[in-house]
Amino acid sequence: MRQSRLLAVYCALLLALISGCGSSDKAPASSSTTASAGAKIIVFAAASLKKTFTDIGEQFKTDNPGASVEFSFAGSSDLVTQLTQGAPADVFASADTKNMDKAAQAGLLAGDPVNFASNTLTIAVAPGNPKKIASFKDLTQQGLNVVVCARQVPCGSATQKVEQATGVTLNPVSEESSVSDVLNKVTTGQADAGVVYVTDAIGAGDKVASVAFPEAAGAVNTYPIAALKGSKNPELAGKFVDLVTGESGQKVLNAAGFAKP
Repeated sequence: MRQSRLLAVYCALLLALISGCGSSDKAPASSSTTASAGAKIIVFAAASLKKTFTDIGEQFKTDNPGASVEFSFAGSSDLVTQLTQGAPADVFASADTKNMDKAAQAGLLAGDPVNFASNTLTIAVAPGNPKKIASFKDLTQQGLNVVVCARQVPCGSATQKVEQATGVTLNPVSEESSVSDVLNKVTTGQADAGVVYVTDAIGAGDKVASVAFPEAAGAVNTYPIAALKGSKNPELAGKFVDLVTGESGQKVLNAAGFAKP
């Protein structure tokens, strides 16, 4: 009887040893999966990209299980200032090449930026266009409350180009730090008209009407994107850039009214 009990204990120990050896032979999780699990990237992006990048961000999380993305949307000039002052970020997407060049000159980029979209100005007015605005020059009508972007912001710089090309000088009641702020002034009735991007007017739906003007074709803004040298997750930062510039990201951007760069 004692020998039987000893044999049973021996067999149990042998089985445990074999089982342990088998488990050690399992392949470890791939490095990419390990890198993605629980990792987060921070994307600094122009205010006009808010809706599209939010949608692209959801796709990014689906493509990279366990990873997350945090956005900071603002005027491109404000974002560059924050980055040069040491704000942590992994990716920067600008609404113009000028502000991306500033980031490059400051040594912030991990590689060459890639142009991924372009955008054109339009005039946003209240639904039904009650002020009967039909041209860029109409924005100079007496008593008309017009809002534009500040000149250091890409949409403001583009507006200034139109002014110079047409000889029309606007007298805005305010200059905003981002195009989304301009749009908000119009949708809330604080302004009669605002110079925004086509994509912003489309995104606002029936809250505004849009008045196109031909001179806008001479002030098209090109959008570049780049991973940043200080990224704590360079692999994921590169994947986000690839998603934006790839087929999936381009479909989202095109649907929102962005044109090819």
